[in-house]
Amino acid sequence: MSFLTQNLNKFLSVVSTDIAIDLGTANTLVYVKNKGIVLNEPTIVAVNKKTGQLVAVGQDAKSMQGRTPQHIEVVRPLVDGVISDFEVTEEMLGYLINKVQSDVKSFIAPRMLIGVPSGITNVEMRAARDAAKNAGARDVFLIEEPMAAAIGAKLPVGKAAGNMIIDIGGGTTDIAVISLNGIVVAKNLRVAGDHLNSAIASYIRDQFKVYVGEKTAEEAKIALASVKFDGSSNEMVIRGRDVMTGLPREVIITAGDVKDAVAGQIDTIIESTKAVLEKTPPEVLADVMQRGIHVCGGGALIPGLADLLEENLQVPVIIVPDPLRSVVRGAGIVIENFEQYEEVLIDNEGELSPYLT
Repeated sequence: MSFLTQNLNKFLSVVSTDIAIDLGTANTLVYVKNKGIVLNEPTIVAVNKKTGQLVAVGQDAKSMQGRTPQHIEVVRPLVDGVISDFEVTEEMLGYLINKVQSDVKSFIAPRMLIGVPSGITNVEMRAARDAAKNAGARDVFLIEEPMAAAIGAKLPVGKAAGNMIIDIGGGTTDIAVISLNGIVVAKNLRVAGDHLNSAIASYIRDQFKVYVGEKTAEEAKIALASVKFDGSSNEMVIRGRDVMTGLPREVIITAGDVKDAVAGQIDTIIESTKAVLEKTPPEVLADVMQRGIHVCGGGALIPGLADLLEENLQVPVIIVPDPLRSVVRGAGIVIENFEQYEEVLIDNEGELSPYLT
């Protein structure tokens, strides 16, 4: 690399905006270098089907869910952690970049770091890169979400010691064992918060003969979800459409109902964690037993989950502080210290970016 190119890259890194994005199935969080977390919005977009234009993004779009006229469609552009609607994702990222750029008053296209699920394909990685570049990013880097979450949880990922993290997000659950800036063993599950919502909606339909929407099921999960029934009398009124008559009807569900609804998904997470532990090398496993398993993501907020995991795995389980922001916080640490963390970035194009040299 020439002297001129090196100095140009240094100049761009100083005057431009570095952005880290936790592009989640349920929520998108944005971290700006030297400013911290500046955006936390649902990953939902409202689109006018007649004009193809964005109507709303984030919380504004979520408030429209289930309440739009025929010409407005509310879209979730990510499914199970990966991009399912490329064009809408590109427009959403462009909206976020413009919003951040206007806030920090930078006129040079930003570098962007995006968190992606572990084990995604090269095609899925390229889709994330292309969407970000087409949205206006100057240079795009990828980091696996469990690695970012571990960094955000202040785990010593660069040391020769085993660290285990379970990131229960909206579309996927990532289970990973990390050592020396790399993933030793990992498993990615298509079982997470959205699937819990679907399970609750199915349970209400089957047990109470009432159809409810995704938003109502999510509200029930947040209000009542627990993996251990403690005799609590917590209950909630649910309104939906009667399966038989098609007319409006309301029913009362309890914390016990929600526990039964999500039991299968929780069991899947436990069994998958056992499978990862079984494949972990003995020395690394000894470290995990000493350090414990760290849990983050929205699923970490489910009451009783840590105790249930500890009971089934016979390993200490720790819920990390501020679990919803672990991934974006870790990604933010990486963009603040690019040279220190360049080894943890995914490189599916055969070379590191010149901005890291």
